[in-house]
Amino acid sequence: MEIKHTAIAGTLESSDIQIMLSKIEGPTEIELESAVEKQFGTQIRTLMRTILEQYGITNVKLKAVDKGALDCTIKARLITAIQRAIDKQNDPDWEVLG
Repeated sequence: MEIKHTAIAGTLESSDIQIMLSKIEGPTEIELESAVEKQFGTQIRTLMRTILEQYGITNVKLKAVDKGALDCTIKARLITAIQRAIDKQNDPDWEVLG
């Protein structure tokens, strides 16, 4: 699946994460800025890659600014950004969400 335009989800508040997706030419890039990167950076990146793969999203730059978000919050924000980027925010892909 290909994203149609840049999309953002989340905030920069404590315990949240802000995620921005942009279309690029070339392989997927994940840029993570996090205060807990040393402890959880690999886990956060793995979670984000898994969700992108579930949606079949490629050729995207994902920029995330993490303020200590839990996995469930990261997943919710990324799914929201994806839904916005593919113009399906009002018609979600329930198969992927399950």
